[in-house]
Amino acid sequence: MADDEDQQNLTDVESLADALLGAIRRDVDNDTSDAEASNIPDALVTTMSVLRQLGIEFVRRYHRLDIDSAAPDLDEPVLFVANHGFGGIFDLNVLAMGATLDGLELARPVTILTHQLAWTLKVGPLLEPLGARPASHESAREAFENGHHVVVLPGGDLDAAKTWEDRNRIVFGGRTGFARLALEFAVPVVPIVTAGAGESLLVLSSGERLAQALRLDKILRVKALPLSVSLPWGVNLGAVGMLPYLPLPTKLRTRVLAPMTPDPDEDADTYAERIQASMQQALDDMTENRRPLLG
Repeated sequence: MADDEDQQNLTDVESLADALLGAIRRDVDNDTSDAEASNIPDALVTTMSVLRQLGIEFVRRYHRLDIDSAAPDLDEPVLFVANHGFGGIFDLNVLAMGATLDGLELARPVTILTHQLAWTLKVGPLLEPLGARPASHESAREAFENGHHVVVLPGGDLDAAKTWEDRNRIVFGGRTGFARLALEFAVPVVPIVTAGAGESLLVLSSGERLAQALRLDKILRVKALPLSVSLPWGVNLGAVGMLPYLPLPTKLRTRVLAPMTPDPDEDADTYAERIQASMQQALDDMTENRRPLLG
């Protein structure tokens, strides 16, 4: 009997390995054509594709990711608008979003508008094989002109540095540029909302006042410097989220909302407020009666 169980366990592991390798090969195949066009070394494409798929499998299994989508087949370019969980480069919401986009089986490439800080810290080029581009109007214009979908996380560092008390809030800080992009390029907005990442560590303060006092908003375009408690860093100021940390095994849930288009004569500010309100309502629904870590 023990031999049978061992054989079954071995079979399960082999099946998981085959599935993971297959997903990595698909990622590599899909990214190589873009890499050839932009002269990105094949080795970098392969490495980043492997790391991406490992991250996605991590949130699927360790964080028991559930995905619910109300989006139809997206044949034409859209603007995906997502919320942050915690952190910048290492944000569970970003990994959950990657798993979600994979599940949508999109026929078009995806460009992810990413904070300029990634290039300031010299890690931006490492993220480019995954579709990352500096968050700017020019990057969005180029992506839409090439027929890509575009992803933006409008809250940036403000949304990514929320305290424990605010973990279930979507904070865009009055930023409405994403709505202006959607209006200018006549593309619908598809919101992606993820709940749970704020429970992967304890954020004591967003550190907005400290960031302003240190003039980080002028030097690095960073408006928050969170004080957090995490593994293995303990009490830490600012680095967690830019450096990897061991997240607590909180359950993640992601919901893709139906595409949203502007009402007649609706301006960018009003459109942005309506999108954020819809996303907040979805997050409220997903976190109602939620228990930390257990989901």
